[in-house]
This record gives sequence, C-alpha cells and structure tokens, in this order.
Amino acid sequence: MYISGAYQQLLAQTGLVASMSRKGNCYDSAVVESFFSTLKNELIHEREYHSRDEAHVEIFEFIEVFYNRQRLHRTLDYVSPVQFEATRVP
Repeated sequence: MYISGAYQQLLAQTGLVASMSRKGNCYDSAVVESFFSTLKNELIHEREYHSRDEAHVEIFEFIEVFYNRQRLHRTLDYVSPVQFEATRVP
C-alpha cells in the first residue's frame, strides 16, 4: 500500500514525503514506536472502552492535553513539547 504508485503520486501532489523504515532497520521508526508504547502503557492498557467514540475522546485528550502540554519528556530536557517549542529560536 505505502509503496503503491497511486499512494506515492498522492503524496507528491500534496507536497508530502513518505517516511518508511528501511528494510531491516528498526531504528527508523524508533520515535513513533516509543510514542505508541507510552500511549499503550500510560492509557490504553488500563482502560476498557465501550465505544470508538469513547476511545477517540480519551486518546485525543491524552495526546493534546496531557502528552503535549503536561507530560515531561526526558529527550526534551524534562519539559513538555509545548514548552520546548515555545523556547525554540526560529
């Protein structure tokens, strides 16, 4: 799917660049794998969702309210992503 001509053409038309792991290189997706591990361990494994809407709301709140604005990130020198971006020099 991700390497299909139609998909690649759509990406090119919208100015997007595909990000795919190189064969046999697990480190290419380390950041997103780490994020999904955090999401599962800090939220999803502790919950039982009764609907997609319920899951959507909680996951959205986790990402937009907690993860991006409150959770301290070791790789960002123990500040939130929002705080980190606010202190970056353009």
